[in-house]
Amino acid sequence: MKCPFCHHDNDKVVDTRTGEDGGIVRRRRFCCHCNKRFTTHERVEATTVRVIKRDQTRVPFDPQKIKQGLERACWKRPVSDVQIMQLVGEIVNEIDARYDSEILSGEIGKMVMQRLRKLDQVAYVRFASVYLEFQSARDFSNALQPMLCEENAGHEPLP
Repeated sequence: MKCPFCHHDNDKVVDTRTGEDGGIVRRRRFCCHCNKRFTTHERVEATTVRVIKRDQTRVPFDPQKIKQGLERACWKRPVSDVQIMQLVGEIVNEIDARYDSEILSGEIGKMVMQRLRKLDQVAYVRFASVYLEFQSARDFSNALQPMLCEENAGHEPLP
């Protein structure tokens, strides 16, 4: 494993823990060259699911793309890297459990939005604006309306 800081491949595993569902192994590593610590996550790689994109092309499923999209949506929000990795792990596990060979990219987007909405509403709207290709302020308003209705449920209207 190459160190993300100095790029040398001489490290020691300091701590190993399994994830909540047992499908992921988290390892804390210590670089023997630069003395910095970093974390790696390992998972069993099952048969590769292919993603059917909007233009009908098929590409191998890449969880890193979900992570990058979430990082952009959660930029400058109170969402930790651990929460993002947990969300990615949940989505990967659901895809592994429900899909054998192919999945529509839209299904992945729905999974991300469903979980992101519970995690951070601002990040949800950011992700939705890209995923749903918002073109106007009305698109933003339509995305916010269900959340505003939920928030106001049970509250007395203001005078």
